[in-house]
Amino acid sequence: MISHIDRTKYEPVLIGITKEGCWLKVEDTEAIRNDTWRENGKRAILSPDAGEHGILVLGDTVEKIQVDVIFPVLHGMYGEDGTIQGLFELAKIPYVGCGVLASAVSMDKLYTKIIVDRLGIRQAKFVGIHAYELEEIDKALDKVEEMLPYPVFVKPSKAGSSQGVNQAKDREELQAALLEAAKHDTKILVEETIKGREIECAVLGGKNVKASDVGEIKAADTFYTYEAKYNNPDSKTDTHPELPEGALEKVREDAVAIFKAVDGFGLSRVDFFLEHGTDEVIFNEINTLPGFTNISMYPMLWREKGIDTTALVTELIELAFERK
Repeated sequence: MISHIDRTKYEPVLIGITKEGCWLKVEDTEAIRNDTWRENGKRAILSPDAGEHGILVLGDTVEKIQVDVIFPVLHGMYGEDGTIQGLFELAKIPYVGCGVLASAVSMDKLYTKIIVDRLGIRQAKFVGIHAYELEEIDKALDKVEEMLPYPVFVKPSKAGSSQGVNQAKDREELQAALLEAAKHDTKILVEETIKGREIECAVLGGKNVKASDVGEIKAADTFYTYEAKYNNPDSKTDTHPELPEGALEKVREDAVAIFKAVDGFGLSRVDFFLEHGTDEVIFNEINTLPGFTNISMYPMLWREKGIDTTALVTELIELAFERK
């Protein structure tokens, strides 16, 4: 994404956050490419004081850098769950993407499904399990088995990038999957297995929302695991999939409806299944900060609509100012 910022309009200030939660000012993109930014970066913080309105770089003296807009290129917990968006709100700095509410409910798959239920859009049947219920594991297993047939998918409710996600084909595997998911979150989502094609749609806008056409994920694994997504070259994306009649319009319509229902703003990628045998469109999940890497579907889909990635980044930044 950084390489697609229009330098005639914007002067980027790069901030990296380590896994330990340390904020570092990064001097240039070369340090990111070389993966040396952790060693050479200077400690920095985003001040929540609206009077400061920017970054404080710590050292023998404190350097203040005013920030006009923030593009949070972050995924998972603290990055797209409303946490850092709340910090931006306190600092009163415009930022790209969804706000606190949309980020929080979209990151939490269980609450997303509760909202989508109200829209009447079909999705996989589901059961929610709290981690404390696993203290009486047999009751938790019974709860799932009473509601859903095997096989089922077990997911941490708020984990990103498919981490902690497993399929269970029987009671023993279900127990193992629940315990694994509980390592990532205190809430667990258990869903019926939908056999179908994985379809994704990009949404863009503020007051006026538009949807792209769709892309198809052809996973190299049984499902789109973290390993298949990032490390397996056999996972492919197709931005011109053949679709049954009416499916494209249904996906685009549902994507916009879900985006609006969660109070989305700026951008999101909305994922669906096309069920084998029926070709019915089934909602899977919404991602409020989709990736901008060379394998990411979101910028690919907008390029297919004639919006190159530099223009897309510029439009997202302009939307941040529009909301403010």
